[in-house]
This record gives sequence, structure tokens and C-alpha cells, in this order.
Amino acid sequence: MRNDHFVVPNWQARPNQHLPEREHDPRSPWQRDRGRIVHSAAFRRLQSKTQVLGIGHNDFYRTRLTHSLEVAQIGTGIVSQLRGSVQASIPLPDPMLVEALCLAHDIGHPPFGHGGEVALNYLMREHGGFEGNAQTFRILTKLEPYTPFDGMNLTRRTLLGVSKYPVLINRIMRTENPPSISNFRQLKAADWLPAKGIYDDDQGLYTWMLAPLNEHDHQYIQSVTGDGLTLHQRSCYKSLDCSIMELADDIAYGVHDLEDAIVMGLLQRDIWQQQVVEKIKRLPKCWLNEHIDETTSQLFSPHHYAQKNAIGALVNAFITAIHVSHNSEVSEPLIAYQACMDEPYHMALNYLKQFVLNYVIQTPDIEQVRYRGQQIVMELFEAFSSDPMRLLPLNTQERWQKADENDNNPYRIIADYIAGMTDEYALRLNQRLFG
Repeated sequence: MRNDHFVVPNWQARPNQHLPEREHDPRSPWQRDRGRIVHSAAFRRLQSKTQVLGIGHNDFYRTRLTHSLEVAQIGTGIVSQLRGSVQASIPLPDPMLVEALCLAHDIGHPPFGHGGEVALNYLMREHGGFEGNAQTFRILTKLEPYTPFDGMNLTRRTLLGVSKYPVLINRIMRTENPPSISNFRQLKAADWLPAKGIYDDDQGLYTWMLAPLNEHDHQYIQSVTGDGLTLHQRSCYKSLDCSIMELADDIAYGVHDLEDAIVMGLLQRDIWQQQVVEKIKRLPKCWLNEHIDETTSQLFSPHHYAQKNAIGALVNAFITAIHVSHNSEVSEPLIAYQACMDEPYHMALNYLKQFVLNYVIQTPDIEQVRYRGQQIVMELFEAFSSDPMRLLPLNTQERWQKADENDNNPYRIIADYIAGMTDEYALRLNQRLFG
């Protein structure tokens, strides 16, 4: 496979190298990683987790599962485009590796989307916090029972590629939190947005993941920005593979969630014209602003085939505007190279994402559903933490007891259990407990 000979074998290593491989298995390491992700319970649960609009409202729009499939399709498209435009010495990822990253990138998200994430982060505020990407790393390396103790036992390069924020959360958490609330109903989501990183509880695998880096590159990948007082700091860098996955995720979010909103009749054309079209027309000359009027007519056409053509044209425009940049001060190629989008298209994609955020995600109807999910998650956590050895499932009770006995962090076990629930299961369990 092209570029595989540029990859240091250390990046193909697995946490547990002693597990026997299947006899005569012809697959590459990336194919094996992809297979483990696709066949995991955590991946299947994405079919019943909220993307933007709540599960059960309509069978047309996207769930976390269909979103992840589309991100994978876009990710492999980005790799194909780059293969024809960059030097052969650049270690572009194998398409199977990119698929693995894209399929796995959302498996740590809890039920009820960001409402559930905020709820768990508040409840874990004194126990290491909660964040969807950190939970993804934890599922891959520890929770998914492909192996007894090493999760899916994925390759080091796959783990680095799925780590959008490769820093420990304790390094970037703000030092000043808002006051605690006296009643769950009073929790303001904006006050408890999570720090984005990797849990301190998973520091051992995090350290192993970065082990091949020299001291300079090790410090580089852990660079952060921000004051860290009332706002969390943010990580600055990621791997080449991760930059491709993140661009694919952004394109899917900005374009495909837009499609859902238009088909469902949630967007008005005059607002789209004002908030997106006029801004895109002011960008430097490019294919996108030259064709935005035609694209708009197709997006708001009563014919679905016209809408599909417009969505496909937008996705293609963004994919073909991606290039690879290089930082000569970094010695590890997997970090020195980054996939980037040409600036006019990057700005246009941000317009789309902001438009979806303002006129779809943060509308009162959607926020009310998210608020309800937030309350459900908080009630479940309160119940389980009040009497874990009575209310948790037997296998989770065992994990709780071992963590408590070893002074590890038993509350992380409760967060793991709730985060793994689908929206529907969390709702049913809440009704069973509280009526």
C-alpha cells in the first residue's frame, strides 16, 4: 500500500502485542482496526443516538450512525483527492485507516447529544470531568470488550488519529468554575461546557500512544492555548490522519445537517440568503461564490434530486479545496503534515456550520428536547451514585467495587455506564426508576 513503508513500525504497534493473530489473516493493521470498530457494540448503539434532531421524531434525518458513515465516505474522498496532488513521501493514511477513524469518532458521545454531555460533565466536575472525545478514547482502549483489559487493542496510529485533542484534561481545565447548583433544573448548559482532551484516568494509554515522539514533538503535540481561568484551554495540534477526519466531520456537519433542516422545512430561504449567500459572495473569487445562486435554487427546490445534486456539489467543492501543509520544525511526519482547507472554502464552511448552529441546533424546539435529555441523564446519575451496589447492573457493580477498593475513580464507572446508553434506553430506564 502506498506510503506504508514510510510508517515507523512503532505506529503499527498495539497496547497488547501478545494476543495471537488469526492464522492466515490477509488484512492490513488498518483493516483489522476498522473491523473491530464496525463490529463493536459501541458503534451499533450510534443508530439510536441523537445527531441534531431527536431520535424518533422522523425516520429521514441523520443519527450518529448515519452521520459517521457519511463522514467516512467524505474522509476517503479527501484521501483520494490528496493522493493525486501531494508528494509520494507524505505519509497519507490508508483509506481503511481513515474509515476507521471516521467511523469511531463519535462512539463516545452520550445519549441526548450535547445535553447529555453537559449533564455528565457537571456531575463529574470533581471526578475528572466528562467529554465525548475523551470517552471515545476510553471506549477504544479500555471499555469495548474485544480483549479482557485493552479494549479494542487498536494500533497506536489509529488511536493518535482519533484523538482530536491529544492532551490530558487536567492540563486544560479552567481553574475557576461557576458555583454549583442546588437543583438540576437550574443547570445552564453554557456554564458547564467540557474541557476537550483525554481523561487523567486513561493517562497510561495516553503516554503509550505518544511514546514514539521525541521530546520536542512530544511538547509540540501537547501545546495548548487560552488563559485557563474561567474558560478551558484548548489543544493546538493533532495528527495528519486526525486533521483529515476532522475536516470530513466538519463538511458532514455543515452540509448534511443543513440538508436535514431544509428537507424538514426548518429553514427559510430568505434567512439563508442573508446569513450565508451574501457572505459567500463577498469571499475571494472561487467556484463556490460563482455558483452559490444556482446551488441555492437547487437546495430549496421541491425536487429531491435537485437538492441531492446541490449537496453533492457542495461536498465536492470543499473536498477539492483541501491541501497538505508542513511544519519543518517537527520531525515526526505524522504530526508535521496537516490537511488544511483553502481559506475561502474554510470561511464558507464556517458560515454553513454557524448557520446550522444558529437556526437549527440552538432553536427553542431543539433546545427543549436537549434540556429534557439533560435532566434524564442527571437523574440517572444521581440514582446510581446514591446506591451503586443496589441499582447498577451486576457487571457494572463489580467494576464499581474494584475501582472503589483501588481508589481509582468509581464515579467514572457510573459515567461509563450512562454514556454507553442509547437515547431510548436511557428514557426507558428513567421511567422505570422515577415513573
